[in-house]
Amino acid sequence: MCSTHHPYNIHICLVNSKPKPKPKPNTKTEHKNMGIDYYNILKVSRSVSDEDLKKSYKKLAMKWHPDKNINNKLAESKFKQISEAYYVLSDVKKRQIYDMYGEEGVKSGLYDELSMMKPGSGSGFRFDVEEEMFADEFFYVRKAETVESKLSCSLEELYKGSKRKMQISRVVLDHSGKPVTLEEILPIQIKPGWKKGTKITFPEKGNQEAGAAPGDLIFVVDEKPHNTFKRDGNDLVFTKRITLLEALTGKTIKVTTLDGRNLVVPITDVIKPAHEEVVPNEGMPISKEPGKKGNLRIKIDIKFPSRLSSEQKSDLKRVLGGDGGRRDDLFGEY
Repeated sequence: MCSTHHPYNIHICLVNSKPKPKPKPNTKTEHKNMGIDYYNILKVSRSVSDEDLKKSYKKLAMKWHPDKNINNKLAESKFKQISEAYYVLSDVKKRQIYDMYGEEGVKSGLYDELSMMKPGSGSGFRFDVEEEMFADEFFYVRKAETVESKLSCSLEELYKGSKRKMQISRVVLDHSGKPVTLEEILPIQIKPGWKKGTKITFPEKGNQEAGAAPGDLIFVVDEKPHNTFKRDGNDLVFTKRITLLEALTGKTIKVTTLDGRNLVVPITDVIKPAHEEVVPNEGMPISKEPGKKGNLRIKIDIKFPSRLSSEQKSDLKRVLGGDGGRRDDLFGEY
């Protein structure tokens, strides 16, 4: 008695407790009544080498592959036979069992307790050929279209890392092939240092359609704007506006980091326009180099007065050099 569990179409079958008698082995010269002739299906001799077996399988499978023969029932049947034959003959143990006991010996499972054969609907067994064979280098399973979804992350999350639980709703096929909606919750571990555009792939967690495996679901990291910092690669950029007086006399800059620490950065030299103060190892974590970070770059924006009175101009001339002073000592050549 078999039952099917949605959505993965897992077949669970009750096996008769009465042991099935083992078929008698065939001698090397006896090839009659062995069921399906796997060698004939792959168009090879019984003494074929592993390499030639693989070549023949590849050639035939490419010819009858369902992706090249859409809606062709004959091709679908041929491809299943070819895959089943190769599945058995490419396995040393299964091939020995087949050579001795034929198809019945292989599918009975009595001679191979570690067999990958699985119960199927109706009588006999089916092979999990699709999963096994398409892992090979020259095939791919046709999959439904990949679904991409944006994963918006704060700069704090990308700095410290975080855990998310994403609820998804996707279309799958039930045991009768009818599309139904399935809801799931997927965990996502956001790693420190991830950048905008980083992709997190959940294989076969996308929608499913007839004649194809479920598509993949991909979350693409997007970075939310931050009120204080801007990200530039692995660096963090912090812009600080100061007065002209502070630029000339020095300024101590305080910065609260993304993990809540308070940095104190004193600048004692005269600060020139477009000056950038660099604090090493206080930028974003580098995901591919654990323990390392980029830099914190403090950009100085000097606020110049919009106008000065005659008295202020006179005082500045006197303080900064006036007629007899060397203005280039303070500001450089201009």
